[in-house]
Amino acid sequence: MTTTIKNNNMVNINTVYQRVLAIANKEQRGYITPQEFNLYANQAQMDIFEQYFYDLSQFSKIPGNDYTYADQIDLINEKIDVFERYRAAVVMSGDANEGGMGTLPLYYRMGELYHKHKGGYVEIEKISQNEVHHIQNSPLTAPNLMRPVYVRTSNVVPDDAGGSAQTSTQQNEIGLSRSIQIYPETITSNVVCNYIARPSQAIWGYVINSSNGKALWNANATTHFDLHQSEETELVIKILELAGIQIKDPQVYQIAAQEEAQNVQQENK
Repeated sequence: MTTTIKNNNMVNINTVYQRVLAIANKEQRGYITPQEFNLYANQAQMDIFEQYFYDLSQFSKIPGNDYTYADQIDLINEKIDVFERYRAAVVMSGDANEGGMGTLPLYYRMGELYHKHKGGYVEIEKISQNEVHHIQNSPLTAPNLMRPVYVRTSNVVPDDAGGSAQTSTQQNEIGLSRSIQIYPETITSNVVCNYIARPSQAIWGYVINSSNGKALWNANATTHFDLHQSEETELVIKILELAGIQIKDPQVYQIAAQEEAQNVQQENK
């Protein structure tokens, strides 16, 4: 199940598409089809999203960044906040023979897991496959309801896989990368997690005008960008770059934005 990000400050995808078309036209680079735009748009959104985490990592390595880069760090965290999920349900298997098995939500980065027990939340510690046998067979570390653990089963290759390694893409498609095993195996419900969600797939929805064959924006079939409004121009730049259009003069973006705003006003009239 795909999580739809609720973001009141999201970037309007139609605004971005019109700006991209205006600049492409001004540069005499031809028409960018809706299919091409949607492809570039999602790649651009993901590039910007992943840059947040890279930038935070870089800032954390700079001495004295608590003061010098405080504003930049706060802004990045604000942009990430909309993707954070707390106490989201982990789908547990209903099969009596699969006690403790569950599936994590679609995520970009996984946080803590908890088991709701006796009115509170007990954190479920993550362990590696190599630790399972030792922990289970030690009277001091054996998992219990007050000290549960879990292991990711992503790296366990099924017996019928023929010994071939699976790519992360293949694992995502069949859910292996999100599969977990919780110990003790008596935990079969009331498991939740904190995580950072991936951006939803951006879609410029459209219908074809039967009289001229042109694509017309369809708001009902549209999914806007999940990114912060401040990323609008960055999205335009990245989409143009992916389309093979390099703009050296920043004034071109301003002119295109003004022209797009005028077009919207005319359409509203």
